[in-house]
Amino acid sequence: MMKTNTDQTRRLHPIVFLVLILPFGIMIGYLSVTVAYQLTHAGVSTDKVAAMIAVTLIPSTWKFLWAPVVDTCLRRKTWYLIACVASALGIAATGALPATAAGMALLTLVAFLAKLAATFLGMAVESLLAHGAPADQKGRASGWFQAGNLGGVGLGGGAGLWIATHFEQAWLAGTVLGAVSLMCCLALFFVDEPEVTHRAHGIVRNVVDVVKDVWKVVRARPGYLALLICFLPLSSGAAANLWSSVAGDWNASADAVALTDGLLGGVVSALGCLLAGRICDRMDRKHAYALFGALMALCTIVMAMAPRTQSMYVGFVLLYAFITGLTYAAFSAVVLEAIGLGAAATKYNLFSSLSNTPIAYMTLIEGWTRVHWNTSTMLYAESTMGIIGLLVFFSVAKLSKTTLPNGSPAVVPDVT
Repeated sequence: MMKTNTDQTRRLHPIVFLVLILPFGIMIGYLSVTVAYQLTHAGVSTDKVAAMIAVTLIPSTWKFLWAPVVDTCLRRKTWYLIACVASALGIAATGALPATAAGMALLTLVAFLAKLAATFLGMAVESLLAHGAPADQKGRASGWFQAGNLGGVGLGGGAGLWIATHFEQAWLAGTVLGAVSLMCCLALFFVDEPEVTHRAHGIVRNVVDVVKDVWKVVRARPGYLALLICFLPLSSGAAANLWSSVAGDWNASADAVALTDGLLGGVVSALGCLLAGRICDRMDRKHAYALFGALMALCTIVMAMAPRTQSMYVGFVLLYAFITGLTYAAFSAVVLEAIGLGAAATKYNLFSSLSNTPIAYMTLIEGWTRVHWNTSTMLYAESTMGIIGLLVFFSVAKLSKTTLPNGSPAVVPDVT
């Protein structure tokens, strides 16, 4: 008897999404940990490092503009292969360039282009995820997906920094990480290509259909609440972009930074993702996201007041990584619930693109406060902005529930 797509979907273990999204996280970790650490130790100031990282976030912030291309052209697996090769070459090229003040301009340009290529990889995986995860397992699938994202950050940061600080060949770290990224293409054999949609009437009509699909999502209450989350400085995790730059304030060694910001941090954050995935299938996913955001604000407050020792650095950075895992998985669960199927790449990337906005501006704010005041002020700035974000979210959620119609589910009943 022929097996249905539903039967195939339910047999698909979501660990495949962990593997597929690894290259995206590797790129982030390599830039924010390995390259940032090298630049700082080459005499580049924290605010300039933060500015470089913020520039590389631009493709992630605006990627929804080119997401319809993924929904209307080629297969998702084809997009993944093209983007994976391009981003792997970008990582290798970034590693081959000198991480110095003189080389900042070229380094930033190459990193920007590599991150641009990685956005297409992310879109392909997100579309496969939206179509491959059953409605009652959106949280679990989101947990595995973000475990791969943040685990990749740990791999790119930790392994990259360890190689860079233990071997003389400057190009080696980027080359190894690029090779690991290419190996993730093998996971494509274990996932089915989703049914083609929005491709029957020519490119212009297809894009129009995609825009209509997006509008159905954002006008419904679950959709616009998810959209609000994207702009708020709630659960941004921006401090993680600067840990390696401020590690000296805790007298943390290069090996300690590589371990906590990298491999161990990636494992801990991945565990947070998997736990959050389970939680988000058992409670309101938006409330779970807000709860995890409150935990992140509390973590940075306590870290600001704690002694400046290496052990404290290790402990709090790992705790922060675990909470970041909670928040990232909850965010994906909220978005997957809201978008439905159809033009999944465009709809998911509308939300994920905008969600990089607070990461970018909080990275700049925290880098600026660190340079003009101190690390404690940087941490208090993140916690204060997070609390403000919580208040705004609950205020709007309560007001919209009492004064506006809830609207119908955003495309199909298996979404928020």
